[in-house]
Amino acid sequence: MKTEFVRPAVPASARKVCADPVAIPDRDISAEETTNLWGRDRTSLRSCEIRRAAAVSAIDGAMP
Repeated sequence: MKTEFVRPAVPASARKVCADPVAIPDRDISAEETTNLWGRDRTSLRSCEIRRAAAVSAIDGAMP
């Protein structure tokens, strides 16, 4: 009998490159624009972290 350790696959969604921060216009922007751009960046960061954490969890949870 031979023991073989199989490394788990990282979920495809966790391999996606995180989105770049939104481009800020080369002009003064309003408070509303600032809030909207900030919100988009925060949402992107959160979803990227969820994918990354899922990949780490999949690998760490499957190791002997």
